Amino acid sequence: MSGEVQRPWTDEQLNSDDLGKREVVEFLQTHSNKEFLIKHKLLGSVKNVLKSCKKEGLIVAYNELFDTKAFGDGAGQKKVAEVTEKVKGLDVKDKKEEVKEVSKFKKTVLRKGDKINFPKPGDKVKCYYIGKLADGTVFDSLQPGTKKKKNQPLQFKVGKGNVIKGWDRALLEMTVGEKSEVVIEPEWAYGKAGKPEAKIPSNATLHFEIDLVAID
Repeated sequence: MSGEVQRPWTDEQLNSDDLGKREVVEFLQTHSNKEFLIKHKLLGSVKNVLKSCKKEGLIVAYNELFDTKAFGDGAGQKKVAEVTEKVKGLDVKDKKEEVKEVSKFKKTVLRKGDKINFPKPGDKVKCYYIGKLADGTVFDSLQPGTKKKKNQPLQFKVGKGNVIKGWDRALLEMTVGEKSEVVIEPEWAYGKAGKPEAKIPSNATLHFEIDLVAID
């Protein structure tokens, strides 16, 4: 594919919440040349690109594509296809392990975030939370507090093992302002050992309400 490409969206549509990042990424990967994709860090699987890109940056890239006419021959789409084929080519054992890993936590959004600012491994996040056992018993909690007495949120580098694995994985799928209920199976929580000092028994499935306040 080469030559002119028509603009599928107006400026107003680009800035609308109705148009998600995925659509813009897929369009850019399909219609841009390889050098343009490298410049704007858009090479790779759509899933990975979505984790690192922001809507504002995608809008800039979209407009630059038409200003500079950096249209390609489908290199971007070819790259995505290659990644897809690689995943399809995993042997059965790898596929089972991948599915098993994903099943260790379940996230339900209670309040939507900005859908733009996803934490990346190594980013410092700030969170409030409530931790409960399966029977509803609260074993830990940190909330904002009152106007007279405010509590500072929990701060740590995400994806670096500073918290239980279920937290690390769940937060990488959240955006700033999001509040979610995260149910974490024992393997990604405290496992067989539990956490006696926090009254968390062995092999406990934990329920958290996590509020992602900010990313530094």
